[in-house]
Amino acid sequence: MSPQSHIAAVILAAGESSRLGKPKQLIQFRGKTLVRRVVDAASEAGCRPILVVLGTERTSHLYSDGLPRVKGRHHEIELITSELKKTGATIVANSNWQCGIGTSIRTGVQHLLDTAPGVEATVLLACDQPFVDRAVLDGLMTLYHETLKPIVAASYAGTLGVPALFDRSLLPELLRLDDSAGAKSTILSNRDQVAEFPFPEGKVDIDTAEDWQRFCCSKE
Repeated sequence: MSPQSHIAAVILAAGESSRLGKPKQLIQFRGKTLVRRVVDAASEAGCRPILVVLGTERTSHLYSDGLPRVKGRHHEIELITSELKKTGATIVANSNWQCGIGTSIRTGVQHLLDTAPGVEATVLLACDQPFVDRAVLDGLMTLYHETLKPIVAASYAGTLGVPALFDRSLLPELLRLDDSAGAKSTILSNRDQVAEFPFPEGKVDIDTAEDWQRFCCSKE
């Protein structure tokens, strides 16, 4: 069994993409949707389990196969879950997603601790960074085992951020994140315990229609 097999992945995909005008999770890049690309990257890197946090309404219930059916966002969520049905990823519903990214991190990490108590570490990923692939995740995990640092964070554009790997010892700290706080706050508050993984392409994310247009114009 490889070291990576003890490392989980929590993929943050709960956003509404209101500034983009369409679900960013379903944008196509190099023949795959963004959400499928990041799930496949985690799977190819050996991450287990793989959790995908999606935003649901408080009135949501589940399909017979355990996938969330969502009032108001039903069609969007149905399309996303359809993308993931054969990937082996687990869908985790966050009914408080509108309160901020911290709620999705807490929801995913809590589900991980409840269902995979033996996990060694987890990688936090966003679904809107199109250049995250297996090589990036392999690099994070290799650096984790080589440096023994409890956090390995991607470095780009003069900052640190996701994708980022957190040792199990740091997961309780992620559970204490404020609603609006992202993983960067935990990374920066433990700066002396962080190993940096250079990932210049990490600066590319898709939040607005302008981001998408620039990306479309610049990609190969």
